[in-house]
Amino acid sequence: MRRLTTTLGLILGAALLAPAAASAQNALNLSIGGFTPRGLDGRPADDVLFIDSATLATFNQSSGIDVSEFNGPTIGAEWLIGFGGNFEGSLGIGYYQRTVPSSYADFTDQSGNEIQQDLKLRIVPFTATVRFLPLGHRSGIVPYIGGGVGVFAYRYSETGRFVDFSDNSIFTASFSGSGSATGPVILGGVRFPVGSALVGGEIRYQNAKGDLPADQFLPPANGGTPRIDLTGTSYLFTIGFRF
Repeated sequence: MRRLTTTLGLILGAALLAPAAASAQNALNLSIGGFTPRGLDGRPADDVLFIDSATLATFNQSSGIDVSEFNGPTIGAEWLIGFGGNFEGSLGIGYYQRTVPSSYADFTDQSGNEIQQDLKLRIVPFTATVRFLPLGHRSGIVPYIGGGVGVFAYRYSETGRFVDFSDNSIFTASFSGSGSATGPVILGGVRFPVGSALVGGEIRYQNAKGDLPADQFLPPANGGTPRIDLTGTSYLFTIGFRF
């Protein structure tokens, strides 16, 4: 991963030093769409949502966390740097945040009320990618594929009422963990000119896992550190402006 980061940095640095002809291919690319995290069946055993699924459930599911409720909007911005006839590099930032209500599947309080929590996940990806444009920069329709690396700043929290299974008492608390994780990014899309803008669509896949504090969250069944799986797919509408 360190070698990939270094290589991408060299490529983007070379693009920034490219002649004026290449700078005409530079663009600011804005995106909006939806982020779909990896489903529960694909999450590792040390993932906090996988661990919680043994005791918590969303309101519309009889058992287990309904990870699809974490599907939510995402936005982003990238600086695209054209170089050569069929390549471009990019540096970008994005933002995703989603809060999901949950409750214990098999427990209520003494009044028969749900024991509820809010599960909140925030991801801010910083990405560096290289794209291949098989038809070149100036064709009417510009399909592309690419990949790179992302540094994903994250924060995950659980806030609400919980059960202490040592004595079955109910308490109110907030647990949280944050940090950053590095992982690969794979993308593909197409864009076309509409007036002076470049309009298109893109699918982007990311894969990363972040550590959470062991004193804040339940440990995995086989021991170790609880984690939050940040893996997922973004479906984006894009609009770019060339400079």
